[in-house]
Amino acid sequence: MKFLICFLLISISLSASPQQQEDKGTGKKVHSFPLIIRGLGSSFQQFDGLNSRIANLTQYEKLRNDAAVISLGWLKEKHRFISIAGITAGSTMSGHQDKKSSSIRYLGFNADLGYNLFKSEKIMLYPLAGLGFQQYQAIFYKDNSGVNFDDVLQSTALQNSISSVKVNNAFFVYRLGFGVTVKFPKCPSGSIGIQAGYTGSFKKNNWRSNESQVLNNAPEDKVSQFHVSLIFINKPWMMK
Repeated sequence: MKFLICFLLISISLSASPQQQEDKGTGKKVHSFPLIIRGLGSSFQQFDGLNSRIANLTQYEKLRNDAAVISLGWLKEKHRFISIAGITAGSTMSGHQDKKSSSIRYLGFNADLGYNLFKSEKIMLYPLAGLGFQQYQAIFYKDNSGVNFDDVLQSTALQNSISSVKVNNAFFVYRLGFGVTVKFPKCPSGSIGIQAGYTGSFKKNNWRSNESQVLNNAPEDKVSQFHVSLIFINKPWMMK
């Protein structure tokens, strides 16, 4: 676990730090900053352990398998070797948002390494492998539309009974995937592409309370997630 944390911190630091390169026009040494990646896509994940417990409780809605995902990161390429570090956030909603529903959201950090298979300056095709950490929260809302508002104001027990149920989980993960990007013909400082892959956890973990306390007989799950994103890559404003 300590090795994974150190790997992530070092990779993110190296990806975000500028390096000196020779300007082709002047021959002078200039700072080369990492490129910025912005992504928008989807991830697909089944939490069978948690959903199997919810299936027997009709007041709760099962979790959906798909989530909307946004991401922000940094990319560096040197001698066709690629390093990427980033942050990913995902969220889903099932059922009726104002009544019975469930939602799962997560925040992840990743550090990936890859290799550009093309020498072309206009197209990049690169396999990726890396490590990461993902924190999940599942929220279950009951249908409280039949509860009288005045009764809620007068009863502490009723206030507690209509509250949502929240459980947490966290995983160290490995990542395998690929990316392809094409530069904009009229905008040499930017490119568009796709990143897709698989994320898996090293082991199953038990779900915990909202305060991350251990619960007896808690269901356990693992990360087995497919993801795909449309990505936009551009130089930082100081390089444009």
